[in-house]
Amino acid sequence: MNTELWPPLSVIRSAFQAGGAAPAAADAAGQESVVAMPGTSSASGAAAEPPRAVLDLLLPLTELARRREAVAQRAFTARWAPGRLVSVVHEGRLLGVLLDRCIHDDLWQGWMAAGEADWASAHDVLLEPDDEPFEPAFGLIQAWNVLTLEPSPQLCARVLGEVSATRLAAIRAVHDEWSAQAPLAIAPEPGHIALRTVGDVFSVLCGTPLGAQDPRADYQALYRDAASQLSSASAAAGTARAIPQLKPADGWWGSISRWFTADGWMRPAFAVLALVLVVENVSLFGQRTEEDDVRFRSAPPATAAAPADLVVRWKPEARVEDTNRLLQSISAEVVGGPGADGRWRLRVADPVQGLAALAASPLVASAGPAPERP
Repeated sequence: MNTELWPPLSVIRSAFQAGGAAPAAADAAGQESVVAMPGTSSASGAAAEPPRAVLDLLLPLTELARRREAVAQRAFTARWAPGRLVSVVHEGRLLGVLLDRCIHDDLWQGWMAAGEADWASAHDVLLEPDDEPFEPAFGLIQAWNVLTLEPSPQLCARVLGEVSATRLAAIRAVHDEWSAQAPLAIAPEPGHIALRTVGDVFSVLCGTPLGAQDPRADYQALYRDAASQLSSASAAAGTARAIPQLKPADGWWGSISRWFTADGWMRPAFAVLALVLVVENVSLFGQRTEEDDVRFRSAPPATAAAPADLVVRWKPEARVEDTNRLLQSISAEVVGGPGADGRWRLRVADPVQGLAALAASPLVASAGPAPERP
């Protein structure tokens, strides 16, 4: 399998070995800078026409700046909670973690988060526009790469996003699918991503399964080792390390320009915008039949505004795979939720039978008819 994925694995590996910080590090330091674009004049007079290479960068850089500004304006509190996307510093490198649940006391379980969309596997979940605002460098959630973490000053943790309870449940379902090693009827195609259904309930944007001699296996080994080291460092007492200080002169543009110009490896438009893909009538997985479980988004899901027959609130200990089986048994479709009260909206084939099954289930805290929409 000879597939060119970006950035090259050698660049990713060297970044880990060198302990280089991700571009979000400049924003983490709260620095701002104003620079003159190459080929332009900072004076009030006429500016020269920017070179073609600069013009090619303007769109992705503008989008990147917009998304990071949205994160800054949201001003997330430092409190850790399920579904929060945090950045942590480990051995001088900025890493992303999506928090799943608090196991006990201050010990949290979560998944590594990265930004190399080209390297996505079938169990990597790409965040979408509905998940904004979030730090673009951590928009790829590695549902196969679990770690544990405790808050500490050495981590320099910052909250840079927060997914909804629905999205978190979808990521948990992908993790459960990975844990069960369930085979997928999708061909291994590195570098290809599309929507697919998980647990017959959730729609997620993922890559494809790994194949023989798949280059993504080495990529996953790098991040799996990083997760292991981060977990070990967090658990060990007295492992505080000096955190390298970012150079103030670099600023936001300094980090970004190194991304796009110094090494010449980044595909700007794809690398920055891949996490907000809207696929329209194009199969990134090749020609497929209607029976395939890969679906493509050309508009917001029709179920988002669909009427509901029932509402249900699950017990906190209910697991995703168990609730999925219950919903399948009553031919229920999730059409909304959870609301502020934790209730999910369902469309069912037989509301009376469905309500009876929900009311009798030990997974359900409460269930009832859906209120009429105005």
